Amino acid sequence: MTGRGDLMGLGYDLKAVRTLKGLSLSAVARPAKISPAYVQKLEAGVVKNPSPRVLHRLAGVLDISYVRMMELAGYVMPSPKETGGHINRNLVQQALQAEELTDQEQRAVAAFIAYLKEQRPI
Repeated sequence: MTGRGDLMGLGYDLKAVRTLKGLSLSAVARPAKISPAYVQKLEAGVVKNPSPRVLHRLAGVLDISYVRMMELAGYVMPSPKETGGHINRNLVQQALQAEELTDQEQRAVAAFIAYLKEQRPI
């Protein structure tokens, strides 16, 4: 990844990763639920404000860190140092809503959260 923090850096990195993985525009676009033309525009740096949702789906398809994708797109992401090592509850909620979870997956997440709460020291 380039680390330049601009849309050309995002586009350059998207194309580089896609090419390294041997994926076509369509092979990336389909599972990310966007058009191949949109992927091409992202790679060219034409899209000025890519949606965090789209970036999240692309990160999953290309196996790139979502936080890194957000940074490359110019979004400010809090560091653990800035948050005192705590996770922002809004980020957790966004992560849960960003992916379309099945009912079974939602129940599993809820059960895991309940388990974690039970493990808290009294």
